[in-house]
Parts: sequence; structure tokens; C-alpha cells
Amino acid sequence: MLDAINRVLCQKDDFLQTLRSNIATVVLQGDVLSPEVIDERLSKLQKELLNKVSQKDDYNAITDEILRLRDQRRQAEVDSVVKDEQMTQIQELQNFINSQPTTIQEFNETLVKRLIAKITVFEDKFTIEFKSGISVDIEK
Repeated sequence: MLDAINRVLCQKDDFLQTLRSNIATVVLQGDVLSPEVIDERLSKLQKELLNKVSQKDDYNAITDEILRLRDQRRQAEVDSVVKDEQMTQIQELQNFINSQPTTIQEFNETLVKRLIAKITVFEDKFTIEFKSGISVDIEK
């Protein structure tokens, strides 16, 4: 395991580039509509609804759209919080990697917990998957 960590730490630039790529993915994920954009659309629909009601027109489609947008807004707020948490975790990991020496001589549990997402054991090797998305195969 130390061998895999040292490979990654010796190639910090590759590891950090993968983290930056993950940051871009997090930023681009989710709905294209922000809560603010949804609020603008809701405001317009509410005005349309008032006009329809005062003219005694059918307003079912508008009320359905308002309800759908309210649900979408709630989800956008949740997604925004999750995205912020992911960004914070990635930034913390990036800072942690930058603060590490290029070679580790002994097992460090904190380092392992911060860097490694999963270890898969095969008959002839094991694969260490880092939280950045990088995988390293270690032959037995």
C-alpha cells in the first residue's frame, strides 16, 4: 500500500490534475437551472396565473408548472448544498496532498483514510483506487 501511495505522491501533479478534473465535473453536474433562475420563472408564472384567474381562463397548466418548479427549486437547493460539500472535500484533499512529502516511509492511517477510496484484492495483484479517481495496480 505504501508503494501505491508513494507512486501517487511522487506524481502529485497527475494526482492534482485528476482532482481538478473532478472539481470541474462537480461544478458542471446538476440541473442547469439555478434556484435564482427558477425563482424568476416562478414569478412570471404567478403573474400569468393572476391574469388567467382574473380573466376566468383555464389556469391548470400554469398551476402544474408552478408546482413542478417549486419541487425543482427545492431539489436545486439540495443539489447546491451537496455540490458545496463535494467541493470542500476535494479542496481539503488537494491541500492535504500538497502538504505531504513525496515519499512515505511508514504506514500512516490518516493518510490512508484521506487518500484511498477502495482496495480490491485479486489472485495475482491488488488495485488501490484513490479518492481522486486514480487507480494503481500492485503485483503480488
